[in-house]
Amino acid sequence: MSFSNLHLHIVYATKDRKPFLDPSTINRLGDYIGGITRTMEGTLLAANGTEDHIHLLVTIPPTLAAAELVRTIKSNSSKWIHKTFPEMIDFAWQDGYSVFSVSHSAVPKVISYIESQQEHHTTMSFQDELRRLLARHEIKYDERYL
Repeated sequence: MSFSNLHLHIVYATKDRKPFLDPSTINRLGDYIGGITRTMEGTLLAANGTEDHIHLLVTIPPTLAAAELVRTIKSNSSKWIHKTFPEMIDFAWQDGYSVFSVSHSAVPKVISYIESQQEHHTTMSFQDELRRLLARHEIKYDERYL
């Protein structure tokens, strides 16, 4: 028997940081992503973002790789956006993503952080936010990809 409790904070942006997402779209997108996550035997704990990026907090089984989850979410949600919002013909997600492990004790704090994205971004750009997250997790990065 194996036991696990794997929480991931996932962040990715729209292609070229184009402002495609509004609060209503983000809410509906969160519901859709929750369904994708459940089919992969995971749980979506929080989803929110701003017009150009999204944050997810998920719990995954030990048999699921983060890369597989993100690839499936991005691919399926992009198709869903094109079908649901035909006016967003140019919509796409960026190629990359960021993923951070979250300890169980920090889950409530990360949920609160994700839920407050709109107010958080009144004072900080997405790029500055990502720099801060990468530094906090001691991840080296190339500025060209922010």
